[in-house]
Amino acid sequence: MSRFYLTTPLYYVNARPHLGHAYSTLVADTVIRFRRQLGDDAVFLTGTDEHGQKIQRAAEAAGISPREYADAISAEFRAAWDRLGLNYSYFIRTTEPRHEAAVAEIFRRLQAGGHIYKGQYSGQYCVHDELFLNEAAPGAPCPECGRPTETVTEENYFFRLSAFQERLLKLYRDQPDFIRPESRRNEVTSFVAGGLRDLSISRTAIHWGVPVPGDERHVLYVWFDALIGYLSGIGFGSAQPGDQERFQQLWPGWHLVGKEIVRFHSVYWPAFLMAAELPLPRGIIAHGWLLFEEEKMSKSRGNVVSAESARQVLGTDALRYFLLREVSFGQDGAFSYDALVGRYNSDLANDWGNLASRTLSMVGRYFKGRIPYPSAAATWTGADQEIMRLARAAKETFIQSVADYQFSRGLEAVWQLIAGVNRYLVESEPWALAEKSDDLSRSRLATVLHFAAESLRYAAVLLASILPESTQRLWRQLGLPGGPDLPLEGLTWGQMPVDQPIAANLQPLFPRLEKAATVELLRQKDAAEAAQNAKSIRPEPGPAAAAAAPAAPAASPAAGDAAAGSEGVARIGIEDFAKVDMRVGEVKTAEKVQGADRLLRLTIDIGSEVRQVIAGIAAAYAPDTLVGRKVVVVANLQPRKLRGLESNGMVVAAAVGDHGTPVLVSVPADTPNGARLR
Repeated sequence: MSRFYLTTPLYYVNARPHLGHAYSTLVADTVIRFRRQLGDDAVFLTGTDEHGQKIQRAAEAAGISPREYADAISAEFRAAWDRLGLNYSYFIRTTEPRHEAAVAEIFRRLQAGGHIYKGQYSGQYCVHDELFLNEAAPGAPCPECGRPTETVTEENYFFRLSAFQERLLKLYRDQPDFIRPESRRNEVTSFVAGGLRDLSISRTAIHWGVPVPGDERHVLYVWFDALIGYLSGIGFGSAQPGDQERFQQLWPGWHLVGKEIVRFHSVYWPAFLMAAELPLPRGIIAHGWLLFEEEKMSKSRGNVVSAESARQVLGTDALRYFLLREVSFGQDGAFSYDALVGRYNSDLANDWGNLASRTLSMVGRYFKGRIPYPSAAATWTGADQEIMRLARAAKETFIQSVADYQFSRGLEAVWQLIAGVNRYLVESEPWALAEKSDDLSRSRLATVLHFAAESLRYAAVLLASILPESTQRLWRQLGLPGGPDLPLEGLTWGQMPVDQPIAANLQPLFPRLEKAATVELLRQKDAAEAAQNAKSIRPEPGPAAAAAAPAAPAASPAAGDAAAGSEGVARIGIEDFAKVDMRVGEVKTAEKVQGADRLLRLTIDIGSEVRQVIAGIAAAYAPDTLVGRKVVVVANLQPRKLRGLESNGMVVAAAVGDHGTPVLVSVPADTPNGARLR
């Protein structure tokens, strides 16, 4: 039995889990279930990444400690995965002492090997992505998220990343499957071939992180810290013999990540491991984004969809099926409520559920609830032979495809079998055969229903890793012992026990749903969850504190460098407030900024002149709804450039909800342009 170790990303605790997080974890859970059916000793690790400047600031804005903040959000992740039935083997938090011990051990190894030195960093830093940008200009937008970067000047420890450029390029050449898919490997190879600079791996401007061994003024860079969780979660750095043995057995493993963090995993991480003289991962498997209304699903964009809402309305298996069938793994995939419910009704209710329902109901009606004996093989027709051929083809294609992370292709093969059996029933007309009393018709009826029942059993074994709940329910309806998660190698046609009693009370696997009403219910549940997420974390006394709600959001992008909220912000005198020149303005034109999903270019008449202002409100306002609208503008800010466009002022907006959705401050339409707010 071979061992198979897979990790999800360690999810950053800046927000509650959403469908994008669930996608990665659902894929990992599916892969592990599938590998176990192949005979592997397969496990997967997930967890939460809890350090860094963004977490420190979010906690301060919520008026609680970073530890309380991290405890609450980490508990939300575990609870979400438990509700979705995701059977992770290990869960690591980067605030655990066992993790901090492992981080310290890696740092000491790198330092002893001469791979770390102390220096001075002066440049730009993106707090949102926890990313150093060596060559960016002051205030330049982050290339990953588009937010303005902050200028940082501080003493840091540096990792000699530049020394590993050629070793990394050789790794990519020698192991072309180390980074998958090929498009991501090409991106990473191009990045590394362009030249690597040494990497700052510590901060002195913040305190929420793992202290540098021997120099506690520094805390380690969040990405140096978080990546080591893949090791600490399975025992690295522990003094316990059992932990050390587990690490030796499981490492190296595979990393399943989103495409936006491929660079960290395929450049920084292998370089750290090379320097520490530890085995490299077996490979990096990158998936695309889930797009909602053509944008990446994320808290900051305000377009987050809840996996919990889909679970409550449709069930976990429906969500698993949609994400694995609708999305071509490795590419971006579109998500919509209409598509989710449509796929549920067409594939799960009409095809799979209907096949199970009518097959078992006819077995109950025509054979007193017992699986009938088929006729002798010599009498099987071409239609019978075609069903067996479809079953063998489905098994071969499914195993090859899922092993290669091509879930959609594998499911398509199984659905060809399901469609074939539905067609077989229609053409064989078992209901008509049942009306005849001759032995030949009775024998043919038994064969048709036996083949249909065997097809259900066969498909259930194939689908057990993707639809674990519904295949288990079908297994019980078929009257079979145990579960459908049987070894795939041993799956052959003809293993359905004859005269097997089926369940007496049959319930639909996937009842058909009224589309419009179901979509509306999903929207309502998501809206209710968004309202809940908007509440600030306020831990209750005692153990319940860990299950508190997430923190209030940071300021809207439209608000520039303004403070995130009133709590925890120092009061100012009236003389300071008087320095802010806020004017009423009228939007004359509005258009999207090319290449920036969140930004709009506005021209605003503020009475004395017409200003160009770049505002981060595109997620909430269409350009044509703004023309003629009265807004409030901070008129005496220093001009700054965003995406190459000069912005002369700032539109005032509130940040509402957990997603920080911008809401413009408004004034009556008859207020003169240029009127000053006091």
